[in-house]
Formats: sequence, structure tokens, C-alpha cells
Amino acid sequence: MSSLTLEMRNIRKAYGPVRVLEDVGLSLVPGEVRCLAGENGSGKSTLIKILSGVVEADAGEVRMGGKPLASHPDAAIAAGLSVIYQDFSLFPNLTVSENITFLRSVASGEKLFHPFTRRKLAGEVIRRIGVNLNLDQPVELLPVASKQLVAIARALANDARVIVMDEPTTALTRSEVASLVRIIRALKQSGVAFIFVSHKMEEVFEICDSVTVLRDGRVVAEGPASVFDHNRLVESMTGRTIEGQRLHREAAPQAPAFLSVRNLARRGEYAAIDFDLFPGEIVSIVGLLGSGRTELALTLAGGLTPDSGETIIEGKPVRFATIQDAMEAGIAYLPEDRLTEGLFLSQPIRENIVVSSLTKDAKAGWLSRIGMTTRARHAVQNLRIKAPRVDAPVATLSGGNQQRVALARWMERNPRLMILNGPTVGVDVGSKREIHELLVGLSRAGMAVLVVTDDIGEAITLSDRISVMVRGSITATFDGENVDEETLSAEVIREDVR
Repeated sequence: MSSLTLEMRNIRKAYGPVRVLEDVGLSLVPGEVRCLAGENGSGKSTLIKILSGVVEADAGEVRMGGKPLASHPDAAIAAGLSVIYQDFSLFPNLTVSENITFLRSVASGEKLFHPFTRRKLAGEVIRRIGVNLNLDQPVELLPVASKQLVAIARALANDARVIVMDEPTTALTRSEVASLVRIIRALKQSGVAFIFVSHKMEEVFEICDSVTVLRDGRVVAEGPASVFDHNRLVESMTGRTIEGQRLHREAAPQAPAFLSVRNLARRGEYAAIDFDLFPGEIVSIVGLLGSGRTELALTLAGGLTPDSGETIIEGKPVRFATIQDAMEAGIAYLPEDRLTEGLFLSQPIRENIVVSSLTKDAKAGWLSRIGMTTRARHAVQNLRIKAPRVDAPVATLSGGNQQRVALARWMERNPRLMILNGPTVGVDVGSKREIHELLVGLSRAGMAVLVVTDDIGEAITLSDRISVMVRGSITATFDGENVDEETLSAEVIREDVR
């Protein structure tokens, strides 16, 4: 009997001439948390799909508990494997207890619905992980952190031996991340093993026992997490050394403010907001989820209406009724959730890039496909988007390249102000650095850039000025050149408001 909970040997996968995975191996012992690291496009997603039976490998073998695992989702579920994707893959119209017990019902081949049995099982599972959830509440009414707990409970209800977590902390607050870490550590003690996919370095070293690094479809480094540090892990993932944190830039030229807000307020979300945005500079608003940061950004982009206060563009008061009004004023907004709000995933790269600036290709009521294609190709080249062709669906691109497509769309409109909510969420470290360099370049070309983020390191890397938002108020503003992470972090987690 094998002591390994999971073993993947010599996994290979190609799509036509493109080799996605080449002789990849990975193993887990009971209670181990292994980080699966790599840039977007390194093969992580394909490996997880092969493990879960969604995609069949061209060669190689997957074994659970020493036994071969058939390449089918039902076989993976029955063997105690559960994958928790970023969207959690829950049924929003079903209750908490129904979602928790769903996998168990599939694995057992249950033909009849037994509500009492299901509810009893769900209650036992949530008590096991030490959380409090209303079993009868529809999942669509839950906050993000609670949905994740439901996904974990669903895995445990099916006696999960291996849980794969894909970017599990992307939409969680710090306290919610701490709760997740506590639950993972408790489940480790009971023998549950994890594959943990994350681009957040601090989480890798806090949570994981071991690391496997993929690059270009091959394992390039693996071993105990203790033998890695930040620099070695980044270099293994990217194949190069990423330079020091803060990006060098020349001082922004003196110019009148492009946008100013005075005493801006929206009931229950933010109040007494005052700041100026100047051409040629990057300003970051740093705050936790629930701080009001996203609502403020949406207000500036025309997506929400303030209850009071004033917005001024180039010295003239304005009031946006719609996002279109803000666009006409020269403001572009990139949402945090590019998958559901920022891109048309099934549509070609070309259409995604040109959709907000179609008048450039219109003549006598007709659109020029040649003009659209030419502009899209130029954008792909200028933003170094890795794509086989501009008519490929955006869904085929990695996260970093999808983000560049979203940027390219708004750059085609030549905005005066670019507002980016979580510009590098779910993006690997190499692409993250390149996006940061692009934003600094745009700012020094005269664009005002506003970044909304909970990533303190990102704010320091990018910003000329950093404002901290706590419970709907801007509590402090710092010079990006002269502030450290400890100072910013202490301000971000303040409970009181000046």
C-alpha cells in the first residue's frame, strides 16, 4: 500500500504542435500542503484539469492511494479529490446544505433526494471546520468568504483526501485569510492534503510545506518550502531575476489637476472624500474589502452616484449619470473581476480590444474589419500580448494576457484618467511586473492613473502618492517614495477613523 495520497507521473499533454506539459510529476503525502507555482501559461491549469479528470493526458499516470485513477470527473470525485476554483462552482439557487452534500450524492450515485440526511451531514461538516453557517440560506446570498467555506465543506462531505485550491484568497479580507489558514491547518492534522495555487508569495511561505514550480510545461524546481525564498521562487517561475520592488520613474511634470473631488459622500459606503489627480502621476487608494475603495472608484467612473459632494474635471464641476458620461469625459475604468465584468471571454481578442472605440473603424454606417484587425494587431504588439492570432477567443489567454487585452481596449480611447481596480489580481509575478512597468510608462506619457488595491507592495511599487481608506474615509496619504510596508499596513488595519 502506497504511503502517498496522490502521485502524478510523467504527465504529458499537447494541443496540436503546442506542448503544454512535458513529463510532469507531483506527489502528496497525507497532511501535506504543496504549492503549485508558475506563471500564467506555465501549465498549472492543464495539470489540475488532468488530475480532476476534465482533460485526458496524452501520457503518464495519476494514482490516488496507490491505485490508478481513471480520467473522468466521477472517478476523481469518488476517489476523494475536490477542486475549489476561484468561482467556487457552487449552485447559487440551492441552499448551503444542498451545496455541501452535492458531491457526496454524485459520488454515491444517489437516486432520491433525502433532505433530512443531507442537512444532518452538512451540519456535521461545518462543525468539523468550526464555522457557523445558516444551512437553509441560498448560497447566492452569502458573502465571498462564506461561499469558500461552503466549497471546503462540500469537499469534506465527500471525504476528500486531496483538495486543490486555486487562488483561494483573491477576494478575502486579511481576517478571512487568517480564518482560512486556521481551517487548512486543522484539516492537515486529520490527514487531508492540499494543492495550493497562489501568486501571493507571503501565503506560499505561510501555508505550504512543499513547492513544485512549473515553467513552460516542465517542472523546473521542487522541494520543501524551507529551501525557497522570495527571490529563488520568483526566478524559478520566470527564468529571470525580477528587479527591486519600487519602479524607477522621473518626477511627474507640474500641471493643473485633471480631476478633483471635494467632500464626496455616498451613504453607508464613504464620506468626506477629498483628493486631486494630476496628469502624469499614479495615485493608489489602499484599503481592505469593505473599506469603500471599490464604491469610490465606481463613483469616479460613473457607475455609482454620490449623495453629496463635488467632482471637478479641469476646473469644471461635473456629474456623471452613467459610465458613458465618464468615458466621454476621458475616464476609463478596469474592474477587478475581468472574467465577468471586464471581458467578453468567448469573443475574439480583436473585438475585445476595439469594442469601446468602434467609431474609429466606422465609415458610412459600416465597420471596417481590416481597420479593426490592424488596430488589434498593433495593440497586441505594443502591449506584448502573447496570443497566436487576434481572432482567438480571449478565454484561451492566460490571466496576465487577458488583463493586457482589457488595458488595450481602454488605451484605444486615449483616456486622460485610467482607474484600475486590482490591476494584477490573479496575475503571475512576471506579468505583474510588466503591467506595472506599462502603467508607469502611461503615467509618464501624461495620463493620470488611479489604482485601487489591497496589495500594499503593489501600491509602493507603482505610486507617486498613496492614500489609505478605512471604513469609508481616507485616513492618511503618503509619498510613495518615502513610505514602507509596515507603516502602510498599520494604517490599513486601523479600526478607528479620524
